[in-house]
Amino acid sequence: MPVPVAPRRWPLLGHTPAMLLQRARFTDALHEHGDVVRLDLGPLRAHFVTSPSLTYEVLVSQGSKFRKGAMFDKFQPYLGTGLLLSNGGYHLRQRRMMQPAFHRERIEAYASTMARAASSLAARWQPGEIRVVEDDMQELAVTIVGEALFSSEIGKRAVEEVRRSIFTVIQQGMIRALTPSFVEKLPLRGNKEFDAAIARMKAVVLQVIESWRADGTDHGDVLSTLLLAQEDGVGMTDRQTYDEVLTLLTAGIETTAIALAWALYELGDNPEIEKRLHAELDTVLGDRPVTFADIPSLTYTTQIVQETLRMYPIWFVMRRTLEEVRLGDVTLPAGAEVIVSPHALHHDPRYFPEPRRFAPERWTPEFLSTLPRGAYVPFGGGARQCLGNTFAQTEIVITLATVAARWRLVPTRAARVKFTSAPYPQGLLMKAVPRD
Repeated sequence: MPVPVAPRRWPLLGHTPAMLLQRARFTDALHEHGDVVRLDLGPLRAHFVTSPSLTYEVLVSQGSKFRKGAMFDKFQPYLGTGLLLSNGGYHLRQRRMMQPAFHRERIEAYASTMARAASSLAARWQPGEIRVVEDDMQELAVTIVGEALFSSEIGKRAVEEVRRSIFTVIQQGMIRALTPSFVEKLPLRGNKEFDAAIARMKAVVLQVIESWRADGTDHGDVLSTLLLAQEDGVGMTDRQTYDEVLTLLTAGIETTAIALAWALYELGDNPEIEKRLHAELDTVLGDRPVTFADIPSLTYTTQIVQETLRMYPIWFVMRRTLEEVRLGDVTLPAGAEVIVSPHALHHDPRYFPEPRRFAPERWTPEFLSTLPRGAYVPFGGGARQCLGNTFAQTEIVITLATVAARWRLVPTRAARVKFTSAPYPQGLLMKAVPRD
């Protein structure tokens, strides 16, 4: 059957202007036009999947029939062939070699780093001080991921460069993904900043890898795990290791920084939710710091994290069919581009009543049991589910518990959003008020 075409298509440019100008407002409404909707991104024809069941097919049940799509092709020259961009047998090999870095005992060890970094940040705040919360959370996310990756002295210098460069790479990279290829060759300021940031990060990460190979010591960090890993007696080359490190930095910092900033804003904007969180923290923790062992008892804190990841996820990802694929009533040929949007799925009122309302209490076991597969995908799904999803969720829970045990953050103005690869907060100015 014919695939319905999304509204607001421009001559020659297709739906790219609507995507860039309206962002999630445009894509969140596409479910009104069908389970599969055609989008034209300039000359590129894509199929936007709006239903949970078909999303599950793309990511999981028919996931082997897809590879990374056109958006990721734009990142390939800069991010290489790390887990984010690789395909097929190579992807599976790299994933198997990296999995030990994210086993439960490793996450438990990283949790102490998370708690220490969050406590250090909270200790620097002053009563009545106005904080730019997204800046604080970006700094914290870089510190935590950086220290988990690089524990050596030279690694600390790498963390400083990551703090300087990573958000330029993420945000300018998304702009490149949505624009024609010739634009990235123009002498624009954003292009120059992106190229310079990539060059700086590549130099410092390769320097850390060279230093580790000369030393050969297992520092208990992620880099050591990557460099010690072997499959069939073969380890990773320096370039493969660099690609995976840059992938972990890109994927591991953005999601948590955004989620933490929005979670703290929503708590400040919803005093009753904040009170309930404080009551749980006082009961479970008392006056002591949070530990990894406390997480199962922090049920409401975890619900806040789930709701934050629902409201503020990645905007969309792309896949490309490797063979003919049937999705519902639509048959796609090999080479077809498919778009899946966690943001659109998470804001679909058919599955999340009052989707614009921040409601952690919705995440009951009963609600989860009725939620269709594919409706909630903050970390993707299937063989390509984010390898660091447990790391990220642990980091968010521990940081919320650490900060909220000590401070209330009160918004001084309404939130502003800037969409790139996800809904970035802009100017979350909040007053730090000590808890009694």
